[in-house]
Amino acid sequence: MSVWRLIPFHASDAFENMAADEAIFRLMPLGHTPPTLRFYGWRPAAVSLGYFQNTVQACNLAVCRREGIDVVRRPTGGRAVLHDGDLTYALCARVGEPPFPPGIAGAYRVIGRCLQEGLHRLGIDAAIAPADPEPSGVRDGSVACFARPAKDELLVEGRKICGSAQARSRGAFLQHGSLLVRFDAARAARCLVAETEERERTRRMLTRAVTAVDICLTPPPATGAIVRALAEGFAAVLHADLRTGALTDAEEALKARLKREKYRPEAWNGEGEPDETAAPH
Repeated sequence: MSVWRLIPFHASDAFENMAADEAIFRLMPLGHTPPTLRFYGWRPAAVSLGYFQNTVQACNLAVCRREGIDVVRRPTGGRAVLHDGDLTYALCARVGEPPFPPGIAGAYRVIGRCLQEGLHRLGIDAAIAPADPEPSGVRDGSVACFARPAKDELLVEGRKICGSAQARSRGAFLQHGSLLVRFDAARAARCLVAETEERERTRRMLTRAVTAVDICLTPPPATGAIVRALAEGFAAVLHADLRTGALTDAEEALKARLKREKYRPEAWNGEGEPDETAAPH
């Protein structure tokens, strides 16, 4: 059984969240820390953009400023997410470290099974999306993550409940994922799309998503219960001994520098791209 570090749930602002994840990701190749699983929330609400997305095209900055919503760029790929009632996970490990196969797709599938097992413990029967979950291979071109499912994402009755994206660099990988607990499709569309007609189209597509509250018996599951169930799912599939821990001194120092120099409200990622970034989601 492998030893993993589990960093307890905490809700922070967007810049703190991304700086912490990138600090873990950057230092993971040095081999001083075990593979790490972290769960967190966003306070205040925030839009996170995929690493390669165009800011103006993927976010309605005027609405975000007006509604007090932070905007940040993730180190991982994928499409824009409004974090407002979701639960985020970040998993960081070394490439090829068991039980993960060396390829990007294989790591996605393993993590998908972890999430599927965790949701099962909440009474949610989730399925892993096939290679082409959209009818007739249709692609919507939306900037929004939850506008459509992608290969190996989790679906409940054909509706997307969790989206993920991955980055790889210097022998380590970081995967982010957002599990919908509560979701306001209209607000998400308003924060992501400025053009009126396209915003309505995006809103209609986002209504295809489903949340944990939608499909669980009342009362809806508390955040702590969801975190525990997902952690148990990861432990079971990964055959991992999850040990509660915190950032190391080196990670804390790097997080502080990243937050000061890179992840701040008036700045965007200006540093080099990861060696590989998987961005299907």
